Amino acid sequence: MSAMGHSVLQVPVPPLERFVRERTAFHDASYVSDDPAFVHAHVTALGPFLDEVGAQDATLVGAIAASVAPFDFVLDRIDTFPNGIIHLVPDPDGPFRDLTRRLWEAFPRCPPYAGQFADVRPHLTLDARTDEVTEESTRTTLGGLVPARCRAERLDLTWWESDGCRLLRSWPLGG
Repeated sequence: MSAMGHSVLQVPVPPLERFVRERTAFHDASYVSDDPAFVHAHVTALGPFLDEVGAQDATLVGAIAASVAPFDFVLDRIDTFPNGIIHLVPDPDGPFRDLTRRLWEAFPRCPPYAGQFADVRPHLTLDARTDEVTEESTRTTLGGLVPARCRAERLDLTWWESDGCRLLRSWPLGG
């Protein structure tokens, strides 16, 4: 992450919070939030998002969240991106792809991941590959946390910044 902060619209995944929080602390403790409402474990819906979210923007995000029914998904399959990010792939991923598409259509100046990737794949980041950290070691460390049967129930607007990660706003899915 850059030295400057940025906002992210994300779907929190509380069942994996302890694991992701611990790995965040291992890699960079300054990104561990002291905000009890902030959930580190998430699937990004759209980020980076706006630097400043005005009332009209918040109303639009809220309307999109309200139009998406809560949905169930399972996190079990581990994969690694070419950049070494070890992650879980949600099944099904269609509802996440649809949410990202709808948010991006509403906020075209905020392409997913700043337009760095042609195919934006929904995922929950777990760790970063090293000589010691692999998909296999991560699966072992996860233990009984996977498969994780989860339910997407809300969309959070979060701020990610060294020593400043916090929840800004939240909207329930389905209104």
